[in-house]
Amino acid sequence: MVVCQEKKADDVELEKEYGQTWIWCALDSKTRLIVCYLVGDRTLESCREFLTQFSSRVDGKPLFTSDELPHYETVLGEIYSEEIPVERTGKRGRPRKPQRIIDAELDYAVVHKTREKGKVVKVERRIVYGDENRINEKLAKSPGKKINTSYIERFNGTLRQTNGHLRRKSQTFAKEKPHMRARLAVIILVYNCIRPHNTLSKNLDKTRTPRTPALTAGLIEKNWTIKKAFKIPMRK
Repeated sequence: MVVCQEKKADDVELEKEYGQTWIWCALDSKTRLIVCYLVGDRTLESCREFLTQFSSRVDGKPLFTSDELPHYETVLGEIYSEEIPVERTGKRGRPRKPQRIIDAELDYAVVHKTREKGKVVKVERRIVYGDENRINEKLAKSPGKKINTSYIERFNGTLRQTNGHLRRKSQTFAKEKPHMRARLAVIILVYNCIRPHNTLSKNLDKTRTPRTPALTAGLIEKNWTIKKAFKIPMRK
């Protein structure tokens, strides 16, 4: 027999509002820069908001890689496509819907991981949109050299280390979205602009030059300090 306590009405409402909160992040594998992020739900609407924000911040069409969440395929197909109206036939009836033509330069691939007893035993990669030869050329210039999600997964680990709100089985879990958004904004600012990235800081001659993702991406000329980032006045 299993005995459990019935959830209170307040707990049920709280779970409906906050229990499925999802953090969407886009990372450039070359510079490790977090290009954009969104605190929302794991829904098509949140994915649409997230990728619309992303597409407004980048030039061209990078190689997209992700897990197999179907929302990515749907929204990328919406953003990087064109609707071609269908000619009217002059016959009675409802007119046909316009045809959606996916941009031929859109490159998107997914990673599928098979797990047994909590361990990854098989990794499969699949191209969803794009030309295989063009994708291979882009991969050859990337640090990972293959379709993967390891860089964003590593960043997720960094988030859990630096943000108690995201730790599993912890009493420090986030209880209000505004506080979670504010804390996440500070952490990503520090990650992008203040704290040097270990891999990016290594030089070919085995010396080290502190570099942040934003510095590597050419968005700032010098690594920021806490005082500059938060405009803390100097003491007299």
